[in-house]
Amino acid sequence: MDNDDIDVTKGCEIEVSISDRLDELKLNSAFQKPHILKYGKYNIKIFAGEGVGVVTKRGLKTQPPYPAINTTPLKALEKIFKKLVLDFKPFAYELYCTVGVVDGDEIAKQTANEKVGVIGGISILGTNGFVKPVSSAAYIDSIKTEIFFAKENNYKTLVFTIGNSAFKYAQNLSHPPFIIEIGNFVYDSLKLAKDYGFKDIILISKIAKMTKIAQNFKNTHNRFGEIRFEELKQISKKRLGLNIDIKETKTLRGIIEQLDKTAQAKFYDLINKEAKKSIKKWFKEIDIKTIIAP
Repeated sequence: MDNDDIDVTKGCEIEVSISDRLDELKLNSAFQKPHILKYGKYNIKIFAGEGVGVVTKRGLKTQPPYPAINTTPLKALEKIFKKLVLDFKPFAYELYCTVGVVDGDEIAKQTANEKVGVIGGISILGTNGFVKPVSSAAYIDSIKTEIFFAKENNYKTLVFTIGNSAFKYAQNLSHPPFIIEIGNFVYDSLKLAKDYGFKDIILISKIAKMTKIAQNFKNTHNRFGEIRFEELKQISKKRLGLNIDIKETKTLRGIIEQLDKTAQAKFYDLINKEAKKSIKKWFKEIDIKTIIAP
């Protein structure tokens, strides 16, 4: 399983086994229903093998309790099955197949699978059978899947986090709603949330990324630009009466270290308000709350 995306599944080894006896195959779980592919009088039952997850909650494209294998990979398997039947004419009319991934259960711990109810391994995904080089589409698709899952399971509020520190902070909220790590895709994630009818969003980020949002960055990755420190200096002076020295430092940490605790609190509040203002310009329908993680 290889592509140009920076993804935990890059380089994964897929294992497929076929037999006319189910007891010869290693299943992820006995509590699963197989996908059934048919061709003429032949059929093959597709199970999740070791390292491929089984869906246990509603809200995904695949319903429980089936293997987490999407429609496009299943169609590819169906083509192979038809060719197998035509070329070899199996002696058994019913065959059994497992799709597994080496160390897939460990790899899945780095994904959102368990959160959305895919247990025991990773998912076999795909939308058209082609990989776009260095595409951000895969990450955005994963965000879309989580938002759709939240909608189908009647969550009213989403928490979007940027970075590990923000995610850990969100997990420690007293009653955390549905948390989604959105990477740098601020605008794209908010648009997906709006399209699915969500109005209540909490956005949590460290100060640097939140400052970029305050300066109207729709994507906070460095390739889309750096913080405009001169602009930050001017707004801090105008709105707060703070004199920050940007000649001495060109980092947010350096600026914050210039301020006492009272001034820091005012500065954080300003960035939160400006970030909220930026988001309201993009999506008036969304009631956004911004939090700067410590």
